[in-house]
Amino acid sequence: MYLIKKAHIYAPEDQGTQDVLIGGGQILKIAGDLPAEEDYGVEVIDGSGKVLMPGLIDAHVHILGGGGEGGAKTRTPEIMLTDIITGGVTTVVGCLGTDGCTRTMSSLLAKAKGLEEEGITAYVYTGSYQVPVRTLTGNIMDDIILLEKVVGTGEIAISDHRSSQPSKKEFARIVADTRVGGILSGKAGLVNIHMGDGENRLKFLRYVLKKTEIPASNMLPTHINRSRALMEDGIDYARTLGGYIDLTTSSDPDFLDPDEVKASTGLKMALDAGVLADHVTFSSDGQGSLPVFGPGGEFVGLGVGKVASLYREMRDAVLTDQVPLTDALRAVTSNPAALLKLAKKGKIFEGADADLVLAEKDNLRIHTVMAKGVVMIRAGQVLAKGTFEH
Repeated sequence: MYLIKKAHIYAPEDQGTQDVLIGGGQILKIAGDLPAEEDYGVEVIDGSGKVLMPGLIDAHVHILGGGGEGGAKTRTPEIMLTDIITGGVTTVVGCLGTDGCTRTMSSLLAKAKGLEEEGITAYVYTGSYQVPVRTLTGNIMDDIILLEKVVGTGEIAISDHRSSQPSKKEFARIVADTRVGGILSGKAGLVNIHMGDGENRLKFLRYVLKKTEIPASNMLPTHINRSRALMEDGIDYARTLGGYIDLTTSSDPDFLDPDEVKASTGLKMALDAGVLADHVTFSSDGQGSLPVFGPGGEFVGLGVGKVASLYREMRDAVLTDQVPLTDALRAVTSNPAALLKLAKKGKIFEGADADLVLAEKDNLRIHTVMAKGVVMIRAGQVLAKGTFEH
């Protein structure tokens, strides 16, 4: 058992300075001044001068690696546990991306199970960029209903030269099947949508909301900040239709494309434009390839996404873009938890999973990371490593 004393809690709502008792992988008690019962095996963690936040949720991670746009040698490697926890992330959702051939659903599920065994929480989407969607059981609904870790479909690519160029009706059918699968299984039924820089932008999502009865909460378009035009369309989509938008954090801020919007800045833009704070999320695109294409669509270079960028952009939103900590935290905690229907994740409350990040109050540097009640990082030192990291 652990007792975190005198930490300023952002749950993500500001709850002031309190103590938090943790046991059995859950938050047992939150109160003003809890007694430290060291004789009963309670270890005290000093939270003075620090903020206590929920563990971050990254809803778009290529846990198997991704890429291959530049040939087989450009397939990025599988993610390691420390790549995840050093960024304060305690829950991930794995996806395949461009390559649904050499990266398979069975391998994706196995990797998610492996990450769970190493100490964090992991889910997956069924499918990849391609339409018709490649599933494990033969169809989307069966995957979601029968496979415990499958919470939705994705990442389905639209408005991109690498997509299958589905029609609006084909796209709507994917969202419909995913929603019904979610209803029948009690899961999110969320479609994670890769947005390219094509001129159609969010037209397919607008079509679904205007021509069907499906709510916006079943669709999460990502990479919205890849261009100014898409960012503006995403803001309008969220503000006028109540849609949800996801900003990708992996772009290197020192080498940002002039047309791209830094995720922290994009959050500020969205909030200033009147988008509700609970309609914006961040995800890292971690371990995915970040290909660069020339004017003719030819491959010219490659980077690799980092999960740690999720925390960096949340922190930059607060310290640089002057977004309130409560709003910046929502984008990486309670908002993805709500869309993914993870009832015990993304918030700090009694009965919640003990996924927590303790950070220095003045600069928000990570001090301690706890996943499912186990300390993974203490005083900045990594204590937990993946099977092949020792």
